[in-house]
Amino acid sequence: MELASTATATVDRTGFVRELRLFDSTMIVAGSMIGSGIFIVSADIARTVGSPGGLLMVWLVTGLLTAFAALAYGELAGMYPQAGGQYIYLREAYSPLFGFLYGWTLFLVIQTGTIAAVAVAFARFLGVLAPAVSPTAWIIKPINLSRDYAISLSSQQLVGILIIVLLTALNTRGIKIGKWVQNTFTSIKTLSLIALILFCVTVGANKAAISENFGNFWTPRGVNEIKPDFSFVPSLSASAGMLGILVAFCVAQVGSLFSSDAWNNVTFAAGEVKDAERTVAKAMAAGVGLVIVLYVLANVAYLVAMPLEQIQHAPDDRVATAALGKVLGQRGAAVMALAILFSTFGCNNGLILAGARVYYAMARDGLFFRSIGRLNARHVPSMGLVLQGVWAALLVLPRTRSRDAAGKVLLDATGMEQYGNLYNDLLSYVVFSVLIFYVLTIAGIFVLRRKHPQAWRPYRAIGYPLVPAIYVVMATVIMVVLLLYQTKTTWPGLAIVLTGIPAYAIWRRMGSPQINRD
Repeated sequence: MELASTATATVDRTGFVRELRLFDSTMIVAGSMIGSGIFIVSADIARTVGSPGGLLMVWLVTGLLTAFAALAYGELAGMYPQAGGQYIYLREAYSPLFGFLYGWTLFLVIQTGTIAAVAVAFARFLGVLAPAVSPTAWIIKPINLSRDYAISLSSQQLVGILIIVLLTALNTRGIKIGKWVQNTFTSIKTLSLIALILFCVTVGANKAAISENFGNFWTPRGVNEIKPDFSFVPSLSASAGMLGILVAFCVAQVGSLFSSDAWNNVTFAAGEVKDAERTVAKAMAAGVGLVIVLYVLANVAYLVAMPLEQIQHAPDDRVATAALGKVLGQRGAAVMALAILFSTFGCNNGLILAGARVYYAMARDGLFFRSIGRLNARHVPSMGLVLQGVWAALLVLPRTRSRDAAGKVLLDATGMEQYGNLYNDLLSYVVFSVLIFYVLTIAGIFVLRRKHPQAWRPYRAIGYPLVPAIYVVMATVIMVVLLLYQTKTTWPGLAIVLTGIPAYAIWRRMGSPQINRD
């Protein structure tokens, strides 16, 4: 009888098991943030800003923005310690429509597109160790569907799909298995990133690179021109004065912000966190702080190991591999590939675990498929996990048909047509939309302070109102620049969000939303 009562006591009245402690929650934050981006995107950032100082400043600004956002989210997490996270915050601050638009976009591309991209990144680096895993080892050769799109199944795509299936299946077995995978792989990849940093600044230190990079810290070189999509907006670069530097920094934020994204995923699983009112805020602060410090130090390590020009032109943008290769030669690629395998596997586990909790919350409000709002015998939203997994796997299959500036189909050395991946475009489209939701959510603190001044707030946003206001202003400036200089990817992103309006209307016609506040 005593054992039975103890087991029952761990089950929350909502049906969730509050199994996640502070360490587990911190591992979800850090593990969901660290994927493959930190090992790759610095090349593109360096080409955009053109100086060692600019490269580090981009990551510092990203860290500042992410920290400010996490501090603000802490208050919201304390007010609403339940499954759904950002969906709940937007619903309570504005209306069910705003919450639904976020959840809809999350399902359509933000979470599932990221899962697909990370899964294929896993397969891509597995191909370094097992060449049979290749983007051109066709199981089903590309079938052109239109001028711009095709569908295919390569061994690389198959491995990506199998990773999604495996992690989805593991997470349907209960939160204990999900957190064990997360803790194990996040610990391994955090230690791997620390080892990379230490290796580059000790054994891999290059005196010539140090002199060139830190002796010309702010001098732009090898910068890419940033061309707008509007004829009335001038082309600029980081070497074109203060306006050029501002535009370059805002455009460069796309890579660093996405490499630092998903820090809020722990709020999705707040219904399974012990003492969630306080633990979630602490976990976000600890996880974000750890990752941002590691990211900045990793870029310092790159600058110690290689001249900026080599960072800008690292093969396939694999900066970390190039840095290790300076000392380890060919072994460097294998070591880095293994580290990224651990990193992407753990990242995807965190994304898969957390995402389904948002769809669960939507379904409980009557704004998504009813079956998604039920937990299985192991107290997890298994149908939400399965639906998320199926959609993410499908996003692995479509391909884009690569074309040059003149619109001509690109061919490889063998004369075969080249293809890109649709999810890469989807993730680009959603950059603007993600920033909109972050701004709306943080602005929601001001709204909720006015709407519910007496509400219980076990944690209050540090630096209120200045810190959240700074985030809103800085993020808005980035959005304006992206709207002017990355128009082809901002408007489609907004269009994806707006498809949620008719979807919301459909679910309302099926039955008025029943807001669940458990």
